[in-house]
Amino acid sequence: METRHCTSREEMKRYTTDELREAFLVESLFSKGELKLIYTHEDRMLIGGAVPLESGIQLEEENLKTAYFLERREAGIINIGGRGTIKVDGDEYSLDKKDGLYIGLGKKQVVLESDDSNNPARFYIMSTLAHKEYPTIKIGIKEAAPVNLGDDKNSNKRTIYKYIHADGINSCQLMMGMTLLAPNNMWNTMPAHIHDRRSEIYLYFDMEEDTRVFHFMGEPGETRHLVMKNEQVAISPSWSIHSGIGTSNYTFIWAMAGENYTFDDMDQVEMKDLK
Repeated sequence: METRHCTSREEMKRYTTDELREAFLVESLFSKGELKLIYTHEDRMLIGGAVPLESGIQLEEENLKTAYFLERREAGIINIGGRGTIKVDGDEYSLDKKDGLYIGLGKKQVVLESDDSNNPARFYIMSTLAHKEYPTIKIGIKEAAPVNLGDDKNSNKRTIYKYIHADGINSCQLMMGMTLLAPNNMWNTMPAHIHDRRSEIYLYFDMEEDTRVFHFMGEPGETRHLVMKNEQVAISPSWSIHSGIGTSNYTFIWAMAGENYTFDDMDQVEMKDLK
């Protein structure tokens, strides 16, 4: 498991491109037959990617210093690959592409499997600290209520699916969902905002080999950017904006954790204040 420590806004201002990428970008998360985990001290969120083949992959990590992975944590898992199965303490949940599963505190055994090793599942995992148990619940993308936003004029026509949130699948602090940009639309989250009470993590995917997303971050008055490829992750601290534009349309999974559990708690940034 790789560990990423927090970076202050003053420190970030002096970073080179390579240092910025090392601190905030996860370049490779999905590897065939493996479980990869990134522990960030930004609200102690844990990012994971698993691509099981013939054998299942158990969700475990001894460096958490607990008896089992979810002893003090909850998790949200979204499949971005072929059809797969997640076994949670003996119960089985089948996930097609873009289906999600919330797993509550205290579940001892979580096993990730692919139904077809030639078209394996690609499980994206987000885990946060938890203080009580909520039930384990699957939500398919067909059951998630879509919210349509934006328009072609502003190149930001998109559909937001909320999976784990206060009015849907409940959790202790994890919020998680997916945003799909329509063809010929490239902008997300502009005008920008910050969440002073929580951090956010973005996984960009469903991108062609040569498609790139320019993920903007930093304080509103002194922004930076990360150039990102398919299936890469950006870590966004509470003091940072998080906005992006692509060379083509794309999809991203957003996940938030922190003090506030209100989805709409956003500190809006006016366009005149962005630099």
